[in-house]
Formats: sequence, structure tokens, C-alpha cells
Amino acid sequence: MRRDTLTDDLPRAEDLSNYKLCEPGDIVLNRMRAFQGAIGISLQRGLVSPDYLVLRPSPHVDPRYLHHLFRSTWFVGEMVSRLRGIGNTENGAVRTPRINPEDLGDIPVSFPSLRKQRCIADFLDAETGRIDHLMRKRRRQRDLLDELALSMVEESFSGARGAPMVRLGYLAFVQTGVTVDGNRQHNNNSVTLPYLRVANVQSGHVDLGEVAEITVSRETAIASRLQAGDVLMTEGGDLDKLGRGTVWNAEIENCLHQNHVFAVRPDSNVLSPSYLALLTRAPMARKYFESTGNKTTNLASTSSSKIRDFRVPLVSTVTQHAIVEEADARLRSLAKFEERITRQLSRLAERRQALITAAVTGQIDVATTPAHLPSSGGATA
Repeated sequence: MRRDTLTDDLPRAEDLSNYKLCEPGDIVLNRMRAFQGAIGISLQRGLVSPDYLVLRPSPHVDPRYLHHLFRSTWFVGEMVSRLRGIGNTENGAVRTPRINPEDLGDIPVSFPSLRKQRCIADFLDAETGRIDHLMRKRRRQRDLLDELALSMVEESFSGARGAPMVRLGYLAFVQTGVTVDGNRQHNNNSVTLPYLRVANVQSGHVDLGEVAEITVSRETAIASRLQAGDVLMTEGGDLDKLGRGTVWNAEIENCLHQNHVFAVRPDSNVLSPSYLALLTRAPMARKYFESTGNKTTNLASTSSSKIRDFRVPLVSTVTQHAIVEEADARLRSLAKFEERITRQLSRLAERRQALITAAVTGQIDVATTPAHLPSSGGATA
């Protein structure tokens, strides 16, 4: 291998002018996601892209204190109020909001003494560490529930063993959706209708919290309209979620779908939508879509032809309904446990945020709080 091939994926020399040097102890913020917690303390010397801001604390500011301050509810609110770039571009694309360095620098902050900063940082390092440990345990429990659910789904299909494996394309029609184009010309033949995006299609359910609208011709609307019983599958995303099916129950009238969402329309005489959706969660489906998906660094994608080529263990519709009923009963019990874990994670996250905010704003005196356990950094310097 030639030595220069090792740098093929690195920025070229002429592109480094906008990159920033960070030193150990610098605060690094993602300009587009800092208000969501994408903030860290640099542990080594290196370069960061223009999408990040680098703040070098003065000798009178403890980096750990500043890191916690930036995560407090008060400071996050200040950042959100100063985000720039919210809205749509002329071609319809969504601008990503971001924080500019001059706006970040305009946020008024009063710092306590360095000794007090270290005391607060020690307290928050210890307390948030405990909360983070609990959250990791809860997430691990949730992962174990997912593994158990996968096992239950696989067991439910034991009644379909030995059944003929039939190509999905023979049992269902795969409909592609409408392409989002901000330059599309509108006329008297155009209609404005709601449409589902990838974000609306979740594993096991459809998220209708935010449904966008699109203006297209009547012909396009007819070709991309969803029908009750369609099984929605996303074209791309995380590899482990590729090809997951969710049944559309016509929750919204005259709803379309984006071209990155496939609508698989089974022939109900031979294939139940619920059976197909459940099958996409089974190990055999997971292996198929993960092995046939086109993979990039962080994402994967499938295609309508690969969905059509998926093999379905075809049993009678009576057996299909029995398999779905058995699986649903088992999965509902697991869902209750998962809901409890999700609520616990939410409460722990709220507790973490409230603790940080209270400590950096002086609402609690960390020096007299019983939970205060000084770290090796010390609070007496």
C-alpha cells in the first residue's frame, strides 16, 4: 500500500485553514448540537472542523465547571435564543440552526471564585457520575429486553417452520413515494396533502407528532397515497433497523409518503399486513436486510427490488393471525417493562439536569451538601 493512500480520507492541506487547534482542557462545542448537549472537554491536542467551536478557559476558570455550566438549563436556554439559520432555504431544504461564536460570547456569565468552581465541579462530577452509572444500567436492561423480544418473535414463528418460502414480490405490491422537490412548479392541478417522512416511521409504530405537508400534482398524489393495511418500510437508517415494518392504519386521511419510505401493500387474501410487519422483526428478516443492505460509514439502505426479493414463510391466513396474536400477547408484557425503564431514564435525565442547574446557579450549597464527595482534583487549591 502506498503511504499517500493512508491520507485519502483526511482533509487536504488547503482545506485546513478553517480548522481549529484545540489543546487539552479546551471546551469543544458542536455549533449545531451544543444546545442538545454535544459539548466536551478536549483530552489531547488536535484539530477540529469548522462545525465546532473551541473555547480556551482563562486561568481563572475551571474547564470542568465551564463544561457543567454549558449544560445547565439556564445556559441552554440562552443558546437556543441565539440560534441562527432557522427556517427553509429557497429550494425548500431545511436550514440547520447553529450557534455563532460572537453570539455565544455575548451570553453574560458571572463566575464564582476558582476555589468555588472546583468545589462545584467536584460535586457535579461525582453526582452526575452516579446518575450516569444508573442510566447505563437501565439502558442495558432495555437492550436485554430487546434481545428477549427478538427471541420471542423467533419462537412465535415456530409454527411456520417447513412452510414454502415465497418471494414477497409475488404476494405484495411495493409502492414508492413522492420525491421532495422545492423547485416543483405548482398549478391548478396541484393539491397540498400530509405526507410521512422517515422520521415518522418508527420501529413498531408511526410517530404522528409532527406531520409535514407537500404540494404535488393530483396524479402524483394518487400514485403515492397510503392505504389502510400498507406496511411501511424505510429505505435507509441504522443497519439494525433496516427493513423494519410498521402497519399503516389510515390514521390520517389522504396521506402520502416520501420516496425514502416504501409502502408494501400485501394481497390480504394470502398475506396479513400484521404477519408481514411481525416477520420483519424476526431474526431471518434481520439477517436478510443486514446482509443485503448497502452500507456506508454510519448508515445503510435497501431498495424496492431487495424488499420484493425477501422470502416469506407462507402459511394459511388463519395460522398467520394465530402467530401474530401469540406474539402480540408476549410483546405487550415486555412493552410495559420497557415503558417503566423509559420513564426512569427520563426522570434520571431530569434529575441530572436539575442538579447541574441548581449547582452552577447557586441554588444549592455544594460545600454543605451531604452527597458532596471531593474528587482527586481537590477543592482546596
